[in-house]
Amino acid sequence: MVEKMPAFPMSVHRILEITADINADPKELVSIIEHDPVLIMRMLKLANSPYFRLSQKITSVNHAMVIIGFNTVKNMAISIAAIGILRLKTVAGFDLEAFLLHSLSTATIAKLFAKSMRVPPKESFDYFLSGLLHDFGKIVFAHFKPLDFQQALRIAREKGIPLHKAETEIFNIDHAQVGSILGEKWNLPSNLIEAMKDHHRRDCAGALLTDVVSASNQISRELKIGEGGDPAVEKIPDRIAGLFGADTDSIVGSLGDVRGEIEQAMVFAAL
Repeated sequence: MVEKMPAFPMSVHRILEITADINADPKELVSIIEHDPVLIMRMLKLANSPYFRLSQKITSVNHAMVIIGFNTVKNMAISIAAIGILRLKTVAGFDLEAFLLHSLSTATIAKLFAKSMRVPPKESFDYFLSGLLHDFGKIVFAHFKPLDFQQALRIAREKGIPLHKAETEIFNIDHAQVGSILGEKWNLPSNLIEAMKDHHRRDCAGALLTDVVSASNQISRELKIGEGGDPAVEKIPDRIAGLFGADTDSIVGSLGDVRGEIEQAMVFAAL
């Protein structure tokens, strides 16, 4: 299934190759983006949106690199490419608009966690991107095994169990595992792939990024923002609950204006 999923545009693949090199020349990244008219248009639209709340207008990719940083520019490009893939049609009865809203809300909450934990700005967008991509394995199922995926959605709903457990009954693999395979195909950074793969695991302490994505996913579900096809709300990882509060209300309260931030992030849906 995964091998049939669309690849990222060549420009985004080159961006991933360049940014994997710690000695990469930012000028090379700028050059690649500037040769992709659609990508540059969308990136400038995003950079100048309320999402970034910049005090000055961004007029070029080079300017964006100076103001918001190398890593954020890279992750903007990946986000734009990933959301473009969601424009594909599905026949699984899976609401892609609701899925996108759930993904964006999870991404926004993860970014708010990063801010609360004082994660350096150059790394904070990793949290947003990991939240955005965490459920992309569901898209693989919805596109290439639509009838079986419908059955998994029905089993999860009727039994009141997590969707990933219903998927395992049907496919012997779940969307988290499939998503990580897709992440490898797309040559995503290893920390993002780990978050995609392990955000439902409860049998071991995960990396902080993975724990944050897991918690953000559950909070998004409890707040009923969007719909990822999963009826069950699982336990928030103990490490996150210990840092931010014992229940969802206290955690959300500590993060600030969650719904307002999600509204700002909806600019991604219009790219």
